[in-house]
Amino acid sequence: MSDVINDGKTRVYWVSAIADISAPTVAELDAGSDFTLRITPDGLGIPAETADVDNSSLGSTFTTMRAGRRSFSPEVTFKRGDTAGDDLPWSTLTYQTQGYLVVRRVLAYTTAWTAGQEVEVYPVECGERNSIPPAPNEVAKFTSPMKLRAEPDTSAVVA
Repeated sequence: MSDVINDGKTRVYWVSAIADISAPTVAELDAGSDFTLRITPDGLGIPAETADVDNSSLGSTFTTMRAGRRSFSPEVTFKRGDTAGDDLPWSTLTYQTQGYLVVRRVLAYTTAWTAGQEVEVYPVECGERNSIPPAPNEVAKFTSPMKLRAEPDTSAVVA
């Protein structure tokens, strides 16, 4: 079997500027902040949604649909840190901060950015951070809801 085991094979960066989201450069990505190690194991949520468009007619005897508008609702769960570097997501992703959430999947996290890698680039604006209530035997956490401010490129290729 050749299934990809997901552990350690996702990289998530916060990048403040990308000239062409379909072809982010290695330099642009390297200038970003690596938030991967601050995200909880199940904390990267970018659900895709597709609206229904009813294309049945007055004469139809069955309701038929077509795929309509697409959307994503990114929300990322981060661990809080007790140093400035470890708490960078908290201090960076404040209300209405704009930037790019860049995600690379199915390649070892430690692999450097190189031309030809497929990435997802989401131009986003941050919503209000949500502190997660404290619980025994857990680290302090918060979620950052993000709003798309332009159409993303989910099949971008690093230039």
